[in-house]
Amino acid sequence: MPSIRLRPTRLTLAVGACVLAGGAALAAHSFAYTDADAGVRPARFSGAPHCHRIADSAPASLGGLSRQDSSLPGIAVWGDRDIVLRCGVAPPGVTADPCFAVDGVDWVMDLAQSTDTRKVIVTYGRDPATQVVFDGSSQTDAALIDLSRTVASVRQTSHCIKRD
Repeated sequence: MPSIRLRPTRLTLAVGACVLAGGAALAAHSFAYTDADAGVRPARFSGAPHCHRIADSAPASLGGLSRQDSSLPGIAVWGDRDIVLRCGVAPPGVTADPCFAVDGVDWVMDLAQSTDTRKVIVTYGRDPATQVVFDGSSQTDAALIDLSRTVASVRQTSHCIKRD
């Protein structure tokens, strides 16, 4: 009986190549993805040069928590996501939310996203803006002093509180 020899079709080869490429992409993502990144999304403008500088210069410890490695642009994480910095969020406009200054940096408490145990604050008058989320009982006062020094390099164009 003669043997029949099957030749792969172009479709079969294309499907095989797609499967291999998809597997390689998944493997690359799993190596780049870190535990600190779980549940954290980069902000829309996280690729801005100021955001790279802010994330790279963020302190090694903050509020008594060690910084965790993040592979996401414009992101810095401390503890088990107890404090998360996201540079590149849209700057807040005029707001009735509470505003306060720490070492020359204006911050706004985002009341819509904050709860009793979670505080969300955003720099005011700086573009790109930086958002910081405090979950739990982190030492926010000491942390804000360090974070204000970190984001001060972004030029402030307006203030949410009147300065003398």
